[in-house]
Amino acid sequence: MFNMSTIGDYIKEERKKAGLTQEDFAIRSGLGLRFVRELEQGKETVRLDKVNQALAMFGKEAVPGKKED
Repeated sequence: MFNMSTIGDYIKEERKKAGLTQEDFAIRSGLGLRFVRELEQGKETVRLDKVNQALAMFGKEAVPGKKED
């Protein structure tokens, strides 16, 4: 199970490994700079499509599912 903080940390780490600034990442991914900043800060969002747009830059995808007990 992932939370937005975990996803944000992953995006930030991978972006930095790729040598991209937040602005570069926003441009290449087609996302707004504000969204990228908020995503990396772990801000909750209902826009799974945008989260997946960011994750797709690194060959990943978040999918909804049931939380296991």
